[in-house]
Amino acid sequence: LVHVKNPHLDSMEEDILYHLDLGTKTHNLPAMFGDIKFVCVGGSPNRMRAFAQFMHKELGLAGDGEDLADICAGTDRYAMYRAGPVLSISHGMGIPSISIMLHELIKLLHHAKCRDVTIIRIGTSGGLGIEAGSVVITDTAVDSSFRPQFEQVVLGDMVVRSTELDEELAKELLACSKEIPDFPTLIGHTMCTYDFYEGQGRLDGALCSFSSEKKLEYLRRAYDAGVRNIEMESTAFAALCRLCGLRGESSRSRFHPT
Repeated sequence: LVHVKNPHLDSMEEDILYHLDLGTKTHNLPAMFGDIKFVCVGGSPNRMRAFAQFMHKELGLAGDGEDLADICAGTDRYAMYRAGPVLSISHGMGIPSISIMLHELIKLLHHAKCRDVTIIRIGTSGGLGIEAGSVVITDTAVDSSFRPQFEQVVLGDMVVRSTELDEELAKELLACSKEIPDFPTLIGHTMCTYDFYEGQGRLDGALCSFSSEKKLEYLRRAYDAGVRNIEMESTAFAALCRLCGLRGESSRSRFHPT
């Protein structure tokens, strides 16, 4: 089962998944989601709708998939689509946005009594020393200091959580990639930052406090530490999945340059 690590939920008369526009009293969550086996999450609502339509076609489901309904249509925070046993959900940009979604998604899967769920983060990222268009399958998410951990301040205290992902799942995804020769695929570390511009060493933001030489020196150190791509969600994703019993992986394509 998908676990929740919150004893307070047991005493709640109703659990409202506010940002998903769902709830334990207003919706029959086991009937709606109990047979979900795969959850794929990505930043953009439009991309996740397109992905759900793609899965609808690949699974040979009835209809053309063009009329897939947004299950979270009552809110403008996230979008959610279903194609058979596959749930496709947007999470926005950055750790705060994906963290909110994951808290409510994990509770949703728990209330629905889902079993043996695999969750995969898909999307674009900045590549580091790899061919444009490559797909990076994350083995470990690291922070901006190349440490495999997610730090979060809780009630004034720093809580540190591990960010290792499912090794066997990474190997399975790499094996699957052999069937698609058009996309160079590799396993590597993914670095998670809190910012798209200065945090990722870009020189074109509204602020820039470093030289191009300093940027290149930092990126070389990141590469030497095993980092092959950079984005803004992976450490939170890895930490929450690991703690709640979800078989998780992050697979990102190199899209924008770093």
